[in-house]
Amino acid sequence: MDANNKDLSNFSAKTPTVFYGGDYNPDQWPEEVWLEDVQLMREARVNLVSLGIFSWARLEPVQGQYDFDWLDRIMNLLHRNGVMVDLATATASPPAWLALQYPESLPVTKDGTTLWPGSRQQYCPHSKAYREAAALLVSQIATRYRNHPALVMWHINNEYACHVSECFCDASAAAFREWLRQRYGSLERLNDAWGTSFWSQHYADWAEINPPRTTPTQINPTQQLDWQRFCSDSILECFQLERDILRGITPAIPVTTNFMGFFKPLDYWKWAGREDIVSDDAYPDPSDSTSHVDTAMRFDLMRSLGQGKSWILMEQVTSQVNWRPQNVLKRPGQMRMWSYQAVARGANGIMFFQWRASRSGAEKFHGALVPHVGTTNSRVWREVKQLGQELSQLSEVLYSRVTAEVAILMDWESWWALEIPSKPSTSISFINQVKAYYAPLFAKNIPVDFVSPESDLSKYRVVLLPNLYLVKESTAQRLNQFVAGGGKLVMSFFSGIVNEEDHIYLGCYPAPFREMLGIRVEEFDPYVPGQTNSINLAGYGEYKCELWSDVIDLEGAEALATYGSDFYAGKPALTRYHYGKGVSYYLGTQPEAAAMSLLLARVCAEAGVKPTLAVPEGVEVVRRETGDSAYLFLINHNNTNVEITLDQPASNLLSQKNESVEAASLISLEGYGVAILASKISNPGIDQPVMGNK
Repeated sequence: MDANNKDLSNFSAKTPTVFYGGDYNPDQWPEEVWLEDVQLMREARVNLVSLGIFSWARLEPVQGQYDFDWLDRIMNLLHRNGVMVDLATATASPPAWLALQYPESLPVTKDGTTLWPGSRQQYCPHSKAYREAAALLVSQIATRYRNHPALVMWHINNEYACHVSECFCDASAAAFREWLRQRYGSLERLNDAWGTSFWSQHYADWAEINPPRTTPTQINPTQQLDWQRFCSDSILECFQLERDILRGITPAIPVTTNFMGFFKPLDYWKWAGREDIVSDDAYPDPSDSTSHVDTAMRFDLMRSLGQGKSWILMEQVTSQVNWRPQNVLKRPGQMRMWSYQAVARGANGIMFFQWRASRSGAEKFHGALVPHVGTTNSRVWREVKQLGQELSQLSEVLYSRVTAEVAILMDWESWWALEIPSKPSTSISFINQVKAYYAPLFAKNIPVDFVSPESDLSKYRVVLLPNLYLVKESTAQRLNQFVAGGGKLVMSFFSGIVNEEDHIYLGCYPAPFREMLGIRVEEFDPYVPGQTNSINLAGYGEYKCELWSDVIDLEGAEALATYGSDFYAGKPALTRYHYGKGVSYYLGTQPEAAAMSLLLARVCAEAGVKPTLAVPEGVEVVRRETGDSAYLFLINHNNTNVEITLDQPASNLLSQKNESVEAASLISLEGYGVAILASKISNPGIDQPVMGNK
């Protein structure tokens, strides 16, 4: 059953409130601790735990011999205490017996190194032994607990490809060849797609083809691109194997697997379409002054992957992680603040890793809801209880949604192709380009969706392309039609360069978009590290630029900015062109943030896109709506107090905690403070933002 059509009414009936809880690993503790755990869960208003994620060795200590007695007891105990269960399939970390009996199940790196047990995720996704053992375990778990009243969701595996995103063993090589057969149909077609006439790489037999293992020098780029497609698809097959078993046994129970934000190895557009609920693990770095921007960006991606539906923050930390060089502590209020940032951007679940901090193992210094010091006089526990109390009272926000009129195109295949070596510059980072566009919009509190190359663009006024190095002809046509129909589009340099086979579109760059942009790019000039230039932005003065310069000739477009130096001084750096009923912009360099902000402000103003609310710097504003109700989230990322003037009086759903309304239209937020303002929409469908191109 397709995820978008799955009936989740039973799931909704069981979960009338915001999820709150975390990964629970009772098998790490003696059973007398379990009783204390459930008592503390009630105290903190925990209503959901993810259970058994790394319990394969406990559930199947010997191949074919299963031990579910302990899991029965904890499932029953949780249910009696009002805690629902997101039950894991436990396949993320195979037991040692699998490697001993089936050494071919272990993954192999591109230089031939075998990755051994002693950590986690030590399996080859193409291993027959792993897949068969995983399928048997999932069938056993699903059959045993299919009618358990605590079960509300399935948690498949865990953070797929986090540690092993590719395997170069012989089984993987054979699977790669079969994947290529299915994609191309013939060796003739493959040789053409891979351009194997170059460097005598022609293949006369499928057996001659290998994964892109370690080679003397640069590897065929289309081979590398297909390998990344294949690896994402192969790991997705592992997910689908488990999902299909669960759906066959428990069709009414939704499935999820936890994503990891902008995670390069897996094409999450494909993945999200095959699960029922999108979930994400997010660990912003408190020492990074831009973490809140990165986090908002990934949360918007999660909402977008689910086509606007609510999603779950499956993992975060209360205090500090254990895996950075220096694991900086979250300051008082930051955990709460970042949790509400997720809720503001569409999350209906706030979860943590993990419930109780471990005494041993690789993650023993990772923070938890219950820290090593316990709950008495614990700052972390006080914040955990406060957040649980507040979230338990926000059920009215559950089914509201965020709407956006601006979209950023996010294409994993183009990302992969862009960052394969042998480019004019290795300094171009796809994520950095996305953030350069996202950050000014975040600062102005303009909502943003992410869209795939196949998405319907008709509901957006503005579409942004920070980089689209690889573009299919059908995608180029869709973008050209968006502008012709009245949309506003902004595209940055080194876009529209190759097709899906990584073959150059001949003619001047960017060939698929020249007509729509009204320009031609004859050549580009990548900068060496530290090199800069300047652009003169008409009406605004001079700004620094770096990284890259396109040498642009106008073919009908007007220049809004010109370069300040080099042989292309005075030539266009930023252009604007009326195409059909819409307008396109092309940015041939990377300007400093102030210039980027001016450009996007102009484009949004032209399109009639307005900020959600004017607020002091460092305050994030997000609006969620449902029916005739609206909820305005105000999140203060400053560590000092701010005051915000409202257009009209509104009630603060969190006013009984740390924020208070001093006057009908004035609200004060302490450092890292949060407010949720509820109001009624007088004319639903009229007062709500108008969507679509005009």
